[in-house]
Amino acid sequence: MLAAQRQELLLGRLRIEGRVVAKDIATELGISEDSIRRDLRELAAAGLCQRVYGGALPVSPAIADLQTRTNVQPDSKQRVAARAAQLITPGSTAILDGGTTALAVARALPPDLQATIVTHSPTVAAALVDHPAVEIHVIGGRIFKHSAVACGAAAVEAAAGVNADVFLMGVTGVHATAGLTTGDADEAAMKRALSRRSADTYVLASAEKIGAASRFAVLALTDVAGVVTDVAADHPALRDLTATGVPVITASG
Repeated sequence: MLAAQRQELLLGRLRIEGRVVAKDIATELGISEDSIRRDLRELAAAGLCQRVYGGALPVSPAIADLQTRTNVQPDSKQRVAARAAQLITPGSTAILDGGTTALAVARALPPDLQATIVTHSPTVAAALVDHPAVEIHVIGGRIFKHSAVACGAAAVEAAAGVNADVFLMGVTGVHATAGLTTGDADEAAMKRALSRRSADTYVLASAEKIGAASRFAVLALTDVAGVVTDVAADHPALRDLTATGVPVITASG
């Protein structure tokens, strides 16, 4: 079998099964495990999979640039945002992450909501200006343009002064074994810093993020209070996720 044929087979398995184990594929095809690993390296270099120990997982489309992500699963993001907005209760203090789903949450908040919102996203902060009873606190620092959020040492230091009831966190991948991941190390560190400042952390997980993985770990599934998603309960990746014990909060249309 030619390398191109093997790679097409690997991509097919990722689409159908949600993961590839290099040793198992090598045994099935009667070739060396090194050949499969080489194929996976080439696919990963092309942005077509995310390599993990022993194999690969589907790559998240949420690592694309901000403008592109606006057009990825917009209906799913709206459903997740509408459900997640209900987790910000009147009188509470909430940390709202950056990115397209967090922006949708800001727009989904009731216009009469009285709450304090802390965010490191200028875009999210701007969307909240029209909420007359929402007090907005913006964490500053170096702007990571992929998600239009402040990251880096200054932002992490500023976050240390926050105490919140809930953190609505965006990630690019939610996977039963890989956990919660994102595409940038500094952004991952910022998310961890914000999570430490909140009593509860909930994950905003639109459809394209379930079963996918990115390069950098953010948190383990055991570190969050729940995952908000609109993916159907019989979706294989969601069944695997539920089996880990993490609470899944269903967002319906």
